[in-house]
Amino acid sequence: MIILGVDPGTLFTGYAVLSGVNEKLEILSSGVIKIPSKKKFPMRLKQIYDNLVEVIDIYKPDEFAIETAFYSKNVQSTLKLGHARGVSILAAVNKQIPTTEYSPREVKKSVVGLGNASKEQVRYMVCQLLKIKSLPKQLDISDAIAVALCHHNRLLNGVSRKKNHKWEDYVAKNPSKVKRQM
Repeated sequence: MIILGVDPGTLFTGYAVLSGVNEKLEILSSGVIKIPSKKKFPMRLKQIYDNLVEVIDIYKPDEFAIETAFYSKNVQSTLKLGHARGVSILAAVNKQIPTTEYSPREVKKSVVGLGNASKEQVRYMVCQLLKIKSLPKQLDISDAIAVALCHHNRLLNGVSRKKNHKWEDYVAKNPSKVKRQM
């Protein structure tokens, strides 16, 4: 299984490609798409899209995972981040790759065990879990690795990517947990 994890941003978009089965994972590629701030915004979005399509074409991931938007007090920043997420997701969807989104809190909890962990704690745990000897230079890279790890953990533990679970499915799978009325 090959997973592409993305930490979106309009100036720095981190990405990581993980490969492996069960608990044995390796990083095939990771990096940051650096976009000059002087570039016009639509051209920044195109660069994110084009670079992710290139990564997808090279590594042919089976799954795509991306971090959801972090809502800040600055509405313009949040909107721009949404655009970066949109073109990232579009790159995956256009290549027909199943796409899953995780909140920053979910990613941190999956990798560190704490939903409010710092980016430095995430980087440290990513290195420990994957036995990386040198720390990734940019936190965007370790964040992207963490997103891919989070997705891998969810798949490994059989957690469905569907958000709208049906009650009937739960009852069918867990009959011992349902108390029947007489």
